[in-house]
Amino acid sequence: MQPFAPDSKLVNACAPSPNCGLRAAGLRADMILLHYTGMRPEAREAWTSDPGGEALVWLCNPQAEVSSHYLIHLDGRIVQLVAEDARAWHAGRGRWNDCGDINSCSIGIEIVNTGHDGGLPEYPKAQIDAVIALCSDITRRRAIKAKRVLGHSDIAPARKADPGEHFPWQTLHRAGLGHWIAPEPLRDGPLLQHGDDSAAVAQWRAALNLYGYDAGEGTAFDEQLFFCTRAFQRHFRPARVDGAADYSTIETMRKLTAALPAG
Repeated sequence: MQPFAPDSKLVNACAPSPNCGLRAAGLRADMILLHYTGMRPEAREAWTSDPGGEALVWLCNPQAEVSSHYLIHLDGRIVQLVAEDARAWHAGRGRWNDCGDINSCSIGIEIVNTGHDGGLPEYPKAQIDAVIALCSDITRRRAIKAKRVLGHSDIAPARKADPGEHFPWQTLHRAGLGHWIAPEPLRDGPLLQHGDDSAAVAQWRAALNLYGYDAGEGTAFDEQLFFCTRAFQRHFRPARVDGAADYSTIETMRKLTAALPAG
């Protein structure tokens, strides 16, 4: 991988990764996708001695076939691995709205965190401050809409859970990043769940599809709808992430959609 100049003045270091290529013709980076690095079981000792160091090595390893444009350490240091104009390999299979090649239409940011397998620890303030600063810089330079700042689990609900229900989307929203509203409180009442088949299920699926999720078609509450519902909860209603569309989940979606900017 050839050296490159950092795209942002916020970058502390560059560590070029060979795991990248050209964006598909006609597609540009109009989305930011946030990930946590997670922790491979065989790398627990390396994580303890150097949080983030093992992830950096892995993202630059040709055998890993994975990368991201940026890596943000626990202390807020920002490392750029792939030039923004290039296609980093961070998203894998997924879809959002009409884009099925997420790597070609996004900029990927890996945030150092052990993830669900490591107990999903809280993200340190210095790290989130760096996420906000970098995302603000990217969205300004590339005219990316707030709604297009998303999590990996949003575009790949069946495969991914990052950045997780502890990620502070509200804090990002206060800084003008991401679309968010205060979630509807939990309460008892009817719900839609896996195995149901009704017009109400079709309406809930249509709401998810309209917002951007790839929730499929039909009146049956199948696995695809379950995974999309769970991903929505992780991002927008994290008080209970169970994949069932209860009143709180559905009402949160209604308010979220109503709060979208015109157009």
